[in-house]
This record gives sequence, structure tokens and C-alpha cells, in this order.
Amino acid sequence: MRSGKITREHYAYKKNGSCSLLAAIEPLTGKRIAKVYDRRTKADYADFMDFIVQHYPNAVQLRVIQDNLNTHNASSFYENFSAQKAFELTQKLDFYYTPKSASWLNMIEIEFSALARQCLNQRIPSKELLEKKVLTLVKERNDKKIKINWQFSINDARDKMEIHYKKVNSNIL
Repeated sequence: MRSGKITREHYAYKKNGSCSLLAAIEPLTGKRIAKVYDRRTKADYADFMDFIVQHYPNAVQLRVIQDNLNTHNASSFYENFSAQKAFELTQKLDFYYTPKSASWLNMIEIEFSALARQCLNQRIPSKELLEKKVLTLVKERNDKKIKINWQFSINDARDKMEIHYKKVNSNIL
């Protein structure tokens, strides 16, 4: 410390751990599905996708928009379920991946933002309390049927992604 300077203290806290929140939303109906896991593993992802499929027993196929995380692919099913069950899940789920650095194209990120503002913007001391708070908030949002009013058009996407088209098609132009 120098004479005449304000004393500075480092804010230290005890980290209680971390966990993973997996969630899905139907943007047009406002239906949400969420689960909290201890970690972010292929087994957790496979379990969550199976959990989603169980919510739609009569669906022929479910379209899933997701990011390119290393756990977000069909190999998670084959590594954690029987070959038959893994195949059934891959047939039931139609994956669409958002481009890297374009999480704003993934509507669940809007939901994560709302959860962050209403619940996750604070330290929560245990996984049990976090799970209770998150699932309560998800239920409230489900009950209110809060929908996502997606206003991003194909033309907006083409304008926004034009630089990427040029990179991909540089040998054609």
C-alpha cells in the first residue's frame, strides 16, 4: 500500500460448484422443458433428449435447433443407450445446428437470458436450491404460456450472414 491510497480488498468467495441446465422451448406455444444436471456430459445430453422425446409420444419427428457443442450429436445416444434405442432417437430427432458465433439464432438462448435475469443472476449455494428455483421459474413461464415472437426473417439472416457466405463460396465468386 502506498501512503494516501485507498485500501483495496479482493472479493473472495467459496465456489460451491457448478452444474448444467438443459432446456427446450416450443416458441409458438410457450411450452418449456428443463432439467438440471451435475455436469455437461454426453450421458446428460442423451438423457435430456430422451426426456424431450417422452414428452411427445405421438410425434413423428421433432426439430431441434441447437448449438455445435461437442455433446450435441447422435454419438451421445450410441454411447449411452442400446443400439436400438439410439437409432430410434436419431430417427425421431431432426437436428439443426446454429453457426458458430451465432447463438442469437438459437431461440433457447432467449429463454436462458430470461432465466438469468430472473434467477441465475445471483449466487445459489446448492444444486438442490438452484434446481428448485429454476424449475419453479420454468413452470411459471409455462403456466403463463410465454411465447417467443421471433422476428428474424430469412432476408435478415442473409444480410447478417453475408460475410460467411463469401468465405464459404470464395472459390465460386
